[in-house]
Amino acid sequence: MEQKNERYMKIATWVIFYVGTIVAASSAGLWDIKGYYSELTSPSFAPPNWLFGPVWTILYIFVATIGFRLVYMAKDAWKPLLIALWTLQYALNTIWTPVFFGAYNLGAALIYIVALDVVILAFILLMWKRDRIGAYLAIPYLAWVSFASLLNASFWMLNG
Repeated sequence: MEQKNERYMKIATWVIFYVGTIVAASSAGLWDIKGYYSELTSPSFAPPNWLFGPVWTILYIFVATIGFRLVYMAKDAWKPLLIALWTLQYALNTIWTPVFFGAYNLGAALIYIVALDVVILAFILLMWKRDRIGAYLAIPYLAWVSFASLLNASFWMLNG
């Protein structure tokens, strides 16, 4: 019976992490993303709009799973720093959208997203020896955010 409760608790913990990432991401609905984005001069390598939703959905599953894995990670001297870095990337990711789409500040958004790149990279490097699966889950996230940084920089140069 105790194992069954523990399994339900783990499932509930993962669901809480995933719902939290979705709630943070859904704040994007507060701004006219499609309208503003379509008004910008786009770089030639900008992906089609339909691609963002599926990619971010998958990445948010990864981010939630990483958070879940941190909660259940064995005690480690680096665990508090890893949790802090996970929380910081979550905050930077959440803040980027209102800065880019709400404040229309492409330069400030670039600063946030580059900081996000640095935090994710530091997280991967520290996580690598402690939880290889968690580190692997963060690699596509870093790849996409790095691409988004290049995209943000290009929008800033073309529209700034």
